[in-house]
Amino acid sequence: MQLNLERPDYQYFLRGADGAGALVNDRRLTASFVVGPDALVEAWPVRDVRQMTPADLDAVLALSPELVVLGTGPTQAFPPAAVMAACLQRGIGLEAMTNAAAARTYSVLAGEGRRVVAAFVFP
Repeated sequence: MQLNLERPDYQYFLRGADGAGALVNDRRLTASFVVGPDALVEAWPVRDVRQMTPADLDAVLALSPELVVLGTGPTQAFPPAAVMAACLQRGIGLEAMTNAAAARTYSVLAGEGRRVVAAFVFP
């Protein structure tokens, strides 16, 4: 059986993530970042999801998502209620999960053509 690498038809694809880093296209990123199918925002200043403020969402919301997948590190954690409310007030869903789960979820949704943005937190 012959295996072929099939690349998605969007610019930035996520190959995987864990608590220490993520692989976007062919680059290993170890600092917090935001990714959408057609945008990559490196050096996102968030280091702890529990300390997030609504202003931390500016880079995420600038990409006009319908859903935000928040990778919270090696374990699942939740941002403060004010952060969740900032998304919900705009009609945008926000799902918090481990980085590995966020990478898988983002890849499936982006592959379906959904307007999804993933934000990954690394200490």
